[in-house]
Amino acid sequence: MAKVDPMDLLKGLHGKICEHSDTYFAKKGKTNFTGKICNPRTKPFTTAELARQQMFATARANMAALSEPTKAGYVEAYKNVGHKKYATLNGYIFAQEYDKLANPPAGI
Repeated sequence: MAKVDPMDLLKGLHGKICEHSDTYFAKKGKTNFTGKICNPRTKPFTTAELARQQMFATARANMAALSEPTKAGYVEAYKNVGHKKYATLNGYIFAQEYDKLANPPAGI
């Protein structure tokens, strides 16, 4: 058997890829991903899934409506601890806003 040395593009591929659907590209942190969706969804969304989608949309809207002092507070918090867990400031702010929706403070 001959040894195959893949070109640089193929060295970075991970996961299963099939031949009967469109290819997608994604980036998470510093890693690029590519793949194909083999079995697209045909069932309707459940109420729990719709609730999560609504929370996601609300968190994004809350991020867009942040005041400058609040943004500055998030920047400082990200510099102190957020950069250890989150790749970007935007990801850190989204996580904080989503957590506020998922786990509201007691008494509210």
